[in-house]
Amino acid sequence: MSVSPSARIQEARERVAARLRELRLDAGLTGQDIAVRSGWQKSKVSRIQGGVSAPSDDDIRAWCQACGAEDQADDIIAASRDANTMYTEWRRIQRTGLKRVQESRVPIHERTTYMRVYSSSVIPGMLQTQEYAQALLHDIARFHGTPDDSHAAADARVARSRILRRPGKTFLFVLEEAALRRRVGTAETMAAQLGNLLTLSTVPSVRLGIIPASGTAMWPLETFVLYDEEAVYVELLTAAMTITAPTEVGQYLAAHGEMEGAALFGHEAYRVIAACISALV
Repeated sequence: MSVSPSARIQEARERVAARLRELRLDAGLTGQDIAVRSGWQKSKVSRIQGGVSAPSDDDIRAWCQACGAEDQADDIIAASRDANTMYTEWRRIQRTGLKRVQESRVPIHERTTYMRVYSSSVIPGMLQTQEYAQALLHDIARFHGTPDDSHAAADARVARSRILRRPGKTFLFVLEEAALRRRVGTAETMAAQLGNLLTLSTVPSVRLGIIPASGTAMWPLETFVLYDEEAVYVELLTAAMTITAPTEVGQYLAAHGEMEGAALFGHEAYRVIAACISALV
């Protein structure tokens, strides 16, 4: 059963509240102690640790200081900011079309030196051909009822992929075999797309891994992109989520490592792609 973005936001806020409550308990303090040390009303402490009120950055620093845990403040602040800002509803960001969405990702792509991508369902955007991208974006616009500028958006997506050949950058893509076999557009579109994977895998900065359907990786996850070790961009059906809390980024790094370990690379990956091309005939 899917969980709504609002429910996920509340869950994230409650995780922040739980971490603050645990700090208080570990320090052997009561809510009244936190209030006195921070110069607050006790009701404020109750609202924060109950997940009713979102704490400000200063509130978190004061709480950590009261508990003698100043070293944990930055991590909790990052988690709190994620809880408040990490969801951007697709319908809102797509209301003027999909081209703007593609262009909005350019700055973070430009400043990232090591990008790790995992996809279980479709070919990642930076590896897509124009025809594949247009077919996929057309379906997305139709489903969300937003303006269909899929041709221009696909052009923008393909233009963004030129960064794959930029010196000083590294890209590690890990795909489930299912992403190669899910048909987007016509058989000709898929054949060209799979051929494009073979071509791009020879780019020096690109490493491409395929998790075979018979593999033993952990369960398939949502599509996500790791930007260095600083942030994670996660795509859900109704929202896009950006995560910056170090502990959560670390979990995605670990998950990507698990997927990488189960993937085939080099000639073994090429054989899987070739088999997917043959299955289109």
